[in-house]
Amino acid sequence: MSLLIPDTGLLFWMTLSFLIVLGILTKFGFPIITKAVQKRSEYIADSMETARLAEEKIAALQKEGDAILAKAQEERNALLNEAQEIRNRMIAEARGAAEAEARAVAEKARADIEESKRKALSEIRGQVADLSVRIASKVVRERLADEGAQKHLIDRLLDDEINYPS
Repeated sequence: MSLLIPDTGLLFWMTLSFLIVLGILTKFGFPIITKAVQKRSEYIADSMETARLAEEKIAALQKEGDAILAKAQEERNALLNEAQEIRNRMIAEARGAAEAEARAVAEKARADIEESKRKALSEIRGQVADLSVRIASKVVRERLADEGAQKHLIDRLLDDEINYPS
């Protein structure tokens, strides 16, 4: 017997063993293997669908996030512009109030200066009048020291009054 050519009995038993194993595998093994492969295929298909849906949701969330970010930036810009306008308005109002107050203070200072000037002039006039009266009384006393000078002065004053009545 040669090693390359099997014996018929051995060939028969090998074929019978093969058919029995094939029958057992066909009856019990292949359905289980096929079912497992089918389940695995369905699991992979479901996983792919879930991944696709997740990817779509991520894309939608990304778009939504971008939209929210853009809206937030617009709102931030609007708030900054509004704050800038409020700041400018407050500065303008403060500047206007300061200018008005400065004008009021300057006007009050002018009025105080005019009042002080008027009082000073009035006081100076009063002092000049008092001084003039004192000087005049001293001059008159000196001139009227003798009786002849008094009569002469009275006559002259009367003549002036009669000639130039007020």
